[in-house]
Amino acid sequence: MASLAFGSNLSSSLRGSQNDDVVRTGLVSCSAKFLSLNQKLKLRSCHSSSSERTTSSGAGFSRAGAEEGAVVVEDRAEEEEERGKILRVGLICGGPSAERGISLNSARSVLDHIQGDDLHVSCYYIDSDLNAYAISPAQVYSNTPADFDFKLESLAQGFGSLSEFGKHLAASVDIVFPAIHGQFGEDGGIQALLEKYNVPFVGTGATECRQAFDKYDASLELHKQEFVTVPNFLVQGSEVNELELSKWFVRNQLDPNSGKVVVKPTRAGSSIGVTVAYGVTDSLKKAKEIILEGIDDRVLVEIFLEGGSEFTAIVLDVGSGLDCHPVVLLPTEVELQFHGSGDVREKDAIFNYRRKYLPTQQVVYHTPPRFPIDVINSIREGASLLFQRLGLRDFARIDGWFLPSSTNVFSSSEGKHGRTESGTILFTDINLISGMEQTSFLFQQASKVGFSHSNILRTIIRRACLRFPNLESYNSVSGHLTRRSNACRFTKVREAVRKVFVIFGGDTSERQVSLMSGTNVWLNLQAFDDIEVTPCLLAPSMDSLSGVSSDKKDCEVSSRVVWSLPYSLVLRHTTEEVLATCLEAIEPSRAAFTSHLRNQVMNDLMGGLKEHGWFTGFDIGDELPMRFSIEEWIKLAKEVQATVFIAVHGGIGEDGTLQSLLEAEGVPYTGPGATASRTCMDKVATSLALNQLADKGVLTIKKDVRRKEDLLNLPIPNIWRELTSKLQCETLCVKPARDGCSTGVARLCCADDLAVYVKALKECLLRIPPNSFSRAHGMIEMPNPPPQLLIFEPFIETDEIIISSKSTNNSVHHLMWKGHSRWVEVTVGVIGKCGLMHSLMPSVTVKETGDILSLEEKFQGGTGINLTPPPASIMSNEALERCKQRIELIANTLQLEGFSRIDAFVDVDSGEVLIIEVNTVPGMTPSTVLIHQALAKQPPMYPHQFFRTLLDLGSQRFS
Repeated sequence: MASLAFGSNLSSSLRGSQNDDVVRTGLVSCSAKFLSLNQKLKLRSCHSSSSERTTSSGAGFSRAGAEEGAVVVEDRAEEEEERGKILRVGLICGGPSAERGISLNSARSVLDHIQGDDLHVSCYYIDSDLNAYAISPAQVYSNTPADFDFKLESLAQGFGSLSEFGKHLAASVDIVFPAIHGQFGEDGGIQALLEKYNVPFVGTGATECRQAFDKYDASLELHKQEFVTVPNFLVQGSEVNELELSKWFVRNQLDPNSGKVVVKPTRAGSSIGVTVAYGVTDSLKKAKEIILEGIDDRVLVEIFLEGGSEFTAIVLDVGSGLDCHPVVLLPTEVELQFHGSGDVREKDAIFNYRRKYLPTQQVVYHTPPRFPIDVINSIREGASLLFQRLGLRDFARIDGWFLPSSTNVFSSSEGKHGRTESGTILFTDINLISGMEQTSFLFQQASKVGFSHSNILRTIIRRACLRFPNLESYNSVSGHLTRRSNACRFTKVREAVRKVFVIFGGDTSERQVSLMSGTNVWLNLQAFDDIEVTPCLLAPSMDSLSGVSSDKKDCEVSSRVVWSLPYSLVLRHTTEEVLATCLEAIEPSRAAFTSHLRNQVMNDLMGGLKEHGWFTGFDIGDELPMRFSIEEWIKLAKEVQATVFIAVHGGIGEDGTLQSLLEAEGVPYTGPGATASRTCMDKVATSLALNQLADKGVLTIKKDVRRKEDLLNLPIPNIWRELTSKLQCETLCVKPARDGCSTGVARLCCADDLAVYVKALKECLLRIPPNSFSRAHGMIEMPNPPPQLLIFEPFIETDEIIISSKSTNNSVHHLMWKGHSRWVEVTVGVIGKCGLMHSLMPSVTVKETGDILSLEEKFQGGTGINLTPPPASIMSNEALERCKQRIELIANTLQLEGFSRIDAFVDVDSGEVLIIEVNTVPGMTPSTVLIHQALAKQPPMYPHQFFRTLLDLGSQRFS
């Protein structure tokens, strides 16, 4: 694995660098000690396995309390560096833009996948004020920068200025991998700093970044290079010329009063601030809003491309030295979809920030696109030419539109790059640092042409090294790790190699989160040589696809279908999309079309890569998915002696059904057994099982269960009076009886709120828009199909916690909590064997908007705040220990085993616990709070080791 060592780099800079004398107090304090070699070896042996391909953590940063200094630990990376055997990579994330949370996701993927004994990674973070910090790898696994922004000064090495940061990088790393999206990352900011201090880096140079990042400047350059461009008008600062804009509307055959246009900042990425406007007045109004909000002072007004299809293409440079040899991978078509009357079709639907980063059925990706072959070839040729003409380097993502011949094409497009017999191609956005989340376009397209996550990232890094003579020696020996072919993944077990089936998907509203969880588990477990991991999709049932309630599924389990998936088909955003790609992959004509394009791209790539000794080949085969009934799949698991890692949230994955089926065949699996799963899936049964623990500090919330039919047919005012009277409260919390992950959970403050919620159930709405109730709230995702049983309980009021990275007195970054109610909401992972469950470090959950944690805040990387461990200013160590003891009591009373997550309210003084729910198949996404809690252990437990531990607990179930 990459040596995730913060300590070795820091210690070397303390040891000999004259250029970097800024080591903030708090990180290296009087109490911080460097461990002896013997201690280091003992520490490493506690959490590494001889069977691993990688070291389990290698981390040199042991996470201490929020207000305490951390211990710096060196590891073997320092000795290897001195022998010149490894490449020191500086990974930089964060930045001032609204995309800094997404930047953490990208950095996390890079950190996960450039593993190997030949690479040593040091992590750095730029905050919103452009302050630079050396951070621990553990912080990169935070859900959002707000998790740690306010305590950076006590937990990280701060630099007094960007100049000092540049000098530190020059002395401490061989090459930098920037993972900052938007401002300072793609606009040439970080690149200019690195160039100033002669620090090699991956990606395009500063001057070229500045031009390509600014959408207006890029458009001018594209026009100059004779590419077809979208007509646009620049609104700059306060210089608003309404008459000129009106003339532009007329010139482009748009009605000045109602012509449809897109308004967007010139220097912001990922659809931030992008909106649709009608006419001159509306356009100027929305442009001014962007300027006043501080998003940008330069705003573009562009023609709305009616009837077009959006696409995106990754470009990979496989040249040598300063010679550019760009190859465009298989492009992806972005299709917006809307499903049924319950999914409100937006008149002005665009591929916005939410659709880009949150799994939603409103977006479907097609790789390769469903375009004519001449269009795909033209996209690839044009993007390659554009990459060269703009002076881009290493890799980039280029977005654009295809307008069929039947649509209106701009008269100025004749004779320019982008004209084909089938229509017109327009390139609109250049992304200098493409998103690198696990299922991003980079990895989707790379896997289609034979690259694993690790292989494509290492190829990019090795290519960048070729531009710097002093780094040539690092490319003399291949650092690529070989990947076993999955072609024989269902053969008998080979000696010392165990089979693992990771199953995800299902019917419930949590199925998209399940896909994220399963993908993350699958990718992390691939770090081990002694196991062979196969990802498997539990396909939606026919009832689910037709809208029938999943509560009626018991007699239909035997008809369920499981697909074993090849690598590239896993990397999708929804289970529906995975299923569609499975069916597409086995359709002969589409399969032949894809195979032809795949071979073409691979041949183009090898034209450059064959010159590089470090490239040992592609490591993802062109395989087909395989379809099984659930019974056949379980028998197969038994035959090959596989352990099943369950990542199916809700439904048969969490109610004991799948567990019972596996137990009947003697197939080991992860997580609690069938009985405990059934109990915890039913929130009422969970409360009844724990009622006996009240005298031991474990409390339960009163509940009232109502059928959906009763809510639809009885008078709302009567229902409201009955509920508030029975539960003795003024406001209610409503949630599905057998669903989770914040789906369908809402706070109701009056009968009118209940009426809105019941109407959403009646109309089968997929979401309740923000601020539909009397009290402000965010988007509420609703179960599909609607639940038959709903639980009402008193809404538990907790005091607002405010996290700020801004200083109030020039010296203190702060956390504000008034503490009137003395209750906070926590979520706690538990792990271990039945009867011996151990509590991980609890996390305080902080809601960014409204009263209920949204789906995004729980599972979307880059959003949501979790404070791990709870700050001492909120909860004392004594209360924290009592809380953990009660969490363990809950886990053992419910007969949990393997791992689970318990959500509760906690009294910060007494440590009393008021149980909310127990999740026996908790979220396992890249930013899940369970990973934060595992990293808070001493020593830290990194994701691949954490998931391996959960797997081993499951494998031992019947031994």
